[in-house]
Amino acid sequence: MTSPFGTRLHAAVAERGPLCAGIDPHASLLQAWGLDDDVAGLERFALTAVEGLAPHVSVVKPQSAFYERFGARGIAVLEKVIAQSREAGALVLLDVKRGDIGSTSQAYADAYLDPASPLASDAITLSPYLGFGSLDPFVETARRHGAGLFVLALTSNPEGPEVQHAVTGSGVTVAGRMLDHLRRLNAGADPLGSFGAVIGATIGESELDLDIGGPVLAPGYGAQGGTVADLRRIFGSAAAAVLPSSSRELLGAGPDLRALGDAARRTNDELAGLRG
Repeated sequence: MTSPFGTRLHAAVAERGPLCAGIDPHASLLQAWGLDDDVAGLERFALTAVEGLAPHVSVVKPQSAFYERFGARGIAVLEKVIAQSREAGALVLLDVKRGDIGSTSQAYADAYLDPASPLASDAITLSPYLGFGSLDPFVETARRHGAGLFVLALTSNPEGPEVQHAVTGSGVTVAGRMLDHLRRLNAGADPLGSFGAVIGATIGESELDLDIGGPVLAPGYGAQGGTVADLRRIFGSAAAAVLPSSSRELLGAGPDLRALGDAARRTNDELAGLRG
């Protein structure tokens, strides 16, 4: 069994910084790079981004949907992205936001977390809104293989509060309950738990305790408006466990490999203060 994801992530961040680089092949970005919106363009874009970014960041986060839209050949490109990112020393967080029950959850967990699968990643994103207990197959599989999970908790999309801010019968918000579950899963982990939350870098103020003993993925940094000051204000003493995620701002530096690497290093330099 490999060492727990939280341990490996803690070491990677200490060596490379906290930046999580999203590799999301939007059709508009393919066009901006002078590529056709087809499988050939997808592969050229994605593998160039891996070559330029993966050696310089602790985590690479491909969004599965942008590969799935090309069918089986797109998934084949995603497999290459995962393999080549790991070869470059980055951990891979596959952004799939899965969430189901029973045997279906187990099948998803096997697809994305079992090392025998060509899509196996270091961690994945999940949706808990069929009930946190529906994620048990993912939790058990992650523990078995030393993988990590990032569970949606407080997202910055305008529709999110309809569910996440709703109050349960015990007077706790749904988001607060999700964080409590994660805190329980991470209890006793050292130096960092393997069960993370997804909390937007642009959510504004929150009265919730965001220290869950594990990592926090904070999408929305950079082009979507999130700043270092926002991260400090939102997360406070928990900021050292935050992985700010940026996609469009980094990818906009391509297709030049040196420019991609420079963008990653520059962003990590900006984020150094989070662990100061």
